[in-house]
Amino acid sequence: MKSEKTTCQNCLKKFSIEPADFVFYEKADVPPPTWCPECRMVRRMTWRNERSLYSRTCDLCQKSMVSMYKPSDIPVYCHECWYSDKWEAMEKGKEFDPEKPFLEQWHKLMCSVPHLNLWKIQENVGSEFTNYSANNRNCYLSYSVISSENVCYSYSVDKDKDSFDNLYLKSSELCYENIDGTNNYNCLFCMRSRDTMNSSFLFDCTNCQDCFMSSNLKNKQYVFRGEQLTKEGYKEAMGKVELDNHSELEKLKREFRDMIREESIHKYAHVIRSEHCTGDNIENCKNVRDAFEGYDSENVRYGVRLGQAKDSMDFYGLVKGELAYEVIAPGFESSKNLFGFLNNASRDIYYSSLCASCTDCFGCVGLKNKQYCILNKQYSKEEYEKLISEIRKHMSEVPYKDSRGRAYPYGEFFPGEFSPFAYNESIAQENFTLSKEEALERGYSWHDAEEKKHQPSISAGNLPEKIGDAEDSVLKEVIECSHKGECNHQCTKAFKIIPAELQFYRRVGLPLPRLCPNCRHYERLAQRNPLKLWERNCMCDYETYKNSKVHPHHEKGRCPNTFKTAYPPDGKEIVYCEECYQEELV
Repeated sequence: MKSEKTTCQNCLKKFSIEPADFVFYEKADVPPPTWCPECRMVRRMTWRNERSLYSRTCDLCQKSMVSMYKPSDIPVYCHECWYSDKWEAMEKGKEFDPEKPFLEQWHKLMCSVPHLNLWKIQENVGSEFTNYSANNRNCYLSYSVISSENVCYSYSVDKDKDSFDNLYLKSSELCYENIDGTNNYNCLFCMRSRDTMNSSFLFDCTNCQDCFMSSNLKNKQYVFRGEQLTKEGYKEAMGKVELDNHSELEKLKREFRDMIREESIHKYAHVIRSEHCTGDNIENCKNVRDAFEGYDSENVRYGVRLGQAKDSMDFYGLVKGELAYEVIAPGFESSKNLFGFLNNASRDIYYSSLCASCTDCFGCVGLKNKQYCILNKQYSKEEYEKLISEIRKHMSEVPYKDSRGRAYPYGEFFPGEFSPFAYNESIAQENFTLSKEEALERGYSWHDAEEKKHQPSISAGNLPEKIGDAEDSVLKEVIECSHKGECNHQCTKAFKIIPAELQFYRRVGLPLPRLCPNCRHYERLAQRNPLKLWERNCMCDYETYKNSKVHPHHEKGRCPNTFKTAYPPDGKEIVYCEECYQEELV
């Protein structure tokens, strides 16, 4: 079997389908895609809204609730009502109509079945303001968060505790503004660092403690701005650092950014203890290719946010699942989950959403513990197998066509125009930012945020410079965000400090923030690489950079190695291949 070149029907660019891809498509019994990998990723992302939350009323019990669905014609129930026996999704079932495109019928069903206000599975205690969360306690305004406690304003965090404002952090405690970290304790402003404690402003450091403003450290202690000090010398130097002073902290942030971009060596990819993997932020994986943010997974391609995933392609948010394809958040313990979203603990399920513990379902919405259903209608095993064979053929012969004429035969994910979320509400906007005009031109919807009613009682500029001067009365203030809504960060314009947050700042010695949580989140995102890979050459060159020693694989001139990396070619970072990186740092 050979690679095959084809043209994406969305962006009209050529893309390759590799032999290993064909093997998967045969195993999953699906045709090859007609959209390129990036267009497929964006299309899926338009169906995942994590952070745009609204206050609305449960359409069953009429109680006030927080929801990821803005007030609309789609019925939305609170968590208690949705999981209750007060309603039955099967009552919305319809027979398949061969005179209409199947996806059109599915969309009509989707709009009639009650949706769950927020996506939460397993037990979440005291964590009402979280979304895409599982098994958390006392978490607040955090998203894609699993098995964490006392975590606030964070995204994509697993097994964290007593931590604020983090992004892609795992198994850590007492951390603030950590990005891409694992097993850290009492660390502030650390990036791509792991197994580290009692440190601040570290980049790409491993197994370090009591270190400050340094990069590329391994197994070090008492390093201050790249210089090895004694315990007494380090303590004296840190005594002059004013982390608790807002103005001084801003200077340190700028120094940290300059150090990362201009002085540090960047390994081509953050791939740790993994075999035959390409992508970024991959740990303990095997044969994981073109993927991002994954651990303990095998035989995966084109995935984002994965843990213990196996034999899957094209997904976002797969944990403990296998044989998934073109899905969003299939929950835990899923198997052969194709073309769907928010189906928890289900197997052999296709073109479905919001189904829990279901098997052998096709085009269903909101079912629980069901089998052999199509469009929420019950069939026998024999009837089910016969009808889905007919529907698959019908979808290819009479595919749904969207407003731009793009066809969706069997094998393609749902059209973006069916999504209940506007483009700028979804994670697509965070990762592939578009203007309103661009989004509308590409066939997506757009939501113009309503003007906030709350008025600031204090500007960010009038907050105390030091945390020691912040009194409890600040908890009553409505603080004006420094961006004042003039950014592209879904700025809330105003925000409040919660009691747990003030207690945390006092504990770790940090000043009050001047930006709202949304703006802080977007500033963290800007520090990471995009979800995209480029073919590049290693930048190691003896005539350009001062290496610590001669590298055996190239004793002079520039390194000949090439690699796939998420570092854009026009970036300022110094990017080395695995061999050059290891020679310099180990």
